[in-house]
Amino acid sequence: MRNFLAFIRRFQVLLFFALLQGIALTIYFTFSVFPRSQYLTTASSISGSILSVRNDLTKHFNLSASNRKLQAENSLLRKELTQNQLTIDQTWELDSSKAKNDSTIQQFEYIGGMIINSTFNRVNNYFTLNIGKKQGVEAGMGVISDKGVVGVIHNSSEHFSVVKSCLTSNINMDIMIEYSGEPGLLKWNGKDARRGNMTGVSNDTEIKPWSKVVTRGGAKKFPRGIPVGKVAKTEVVEGQPLWDVTILYAENFRSVQYVYVIKNLLLNEQQELESQIPNDIEN
Repeated sequence: MRNFLAFIRRFQVLLFFALLQGIALTIYFTFSVFPRSQYLTTASSISGSILSVRNDLTKHFNLSASNRKLQAENSLLRKELTQNQLTIDQTWELDSSKAKNDSTIQQFEYIGGMIINSTFNRVNNYFTLNIGKKQGVEAGMGVISDKGVVGVIHNSSEHFSVVKSCLTSNINMDIMIEYSGEPGLLKWNGKDARRGNMTGVSNDTEIKPWSKVVTRGGAKKFPRGIPVGKVAKTEVVEGQPLWDVTILYAENFRSVQYVYVIKNLLLNEQQELESQIPNDIEN
């Protein structure tokens, strides 16, 4: 107590000045409209900025969590699509084209992942995913986004995978015109990241502009009917009876972030059976 009183006596002039200054400022802001409004506006602005930053940070973390949850739900929903089921025990009525007594088994399942590194302006472009062998990802698996085909797994480690994207010169993916079933191969000329090419299509075939191009499903990497893009232009290949078909990709490879790796649950069975096919089949 003695020290406190000594402190007050020592700084009594300064403390008295501070008290008067506080009283003067209180009166000034209370009875003067403009300074008071400026004070309240500045305080509100600072408070709003702090809340805005906090809200942005909260939204960022919540959005990441929401995207992961949504991706997991989409993976489950995709499994239920008809294109991911293999129909077995199917019988056909003699007087109709309808099948009966159908049952199905799961052929394809989906593993959600996120792109953490990518290129799109080279001759051969790749993505790096934040999932790997620990999640069941292996080389050769197909990769898609919500919009369509993205590429094929090139290699994988325990926790990461590298995807050979559709912006690769030797992608050679089996695709087809959806409405006609006309098959071809997906290529990329290394120039435009929004467009690829479909080769091997006979120019006897009529191709309608903006026809959908989808996966053919024969290479065991993708189910049949996954979107690839739409026909943007057709030109005759000089000296050959073929169309050079330009495709506008369904996915924008500059901005894609979330993808699904496709696991073919019946791949080993199919490969084992096909390995028994002799090189020269006799009639």
